[in-house]
Amino acid sequence: MSKKIFTEKETKQLSTNKYVKAVGTKGITYTDEFKHIFISEREKGKAAREIFEHCGFDPEVLGMDRIYSANKRWKNAYKNKGIIGLLDTRTENSGRLREKELTLEEKNARLEAQITLLKAENELLKKIRIAERGMKK
Repeated sequence: MSKKIFTEKETKQLSTNKYVKAVGTKGITYTDEFKHIFISEREKGKAAREIFEHCGFDPEVLGMDRIYSANKRWKNAYKNKGIIGLLDTRTENSGRLREKELTLEEKNARLEAQITLLKAENELLKKIRIAERGMKK
């Protein structure tokens, strides 16, 4: 995280940008659309600073450390998980367990998925045992 703290004026300026989801004094949250644009432009060979400027951000306000860290973070996320890695999932994953009662269909689907996983695990273990027997002979 950048050590630069936004002033009230900078916060207002950043919040007017259509690619900003939220902004506070210490941090900024970009829209998923901006992340997609950023990655597609980076693949075309544009520099990170150039992309931010083109999308209406002032690099002096953001700070180059914040731009470079966003570049690195999004490139790694895209490389590891593809376009899904760029999505902001904080609202979906609060860390709390669901308190709602599952329907019979949902329970059944979960149990079927668990059975499928266990069957695949058993098949893998069988293959390992067969391979071990072959090595002993």
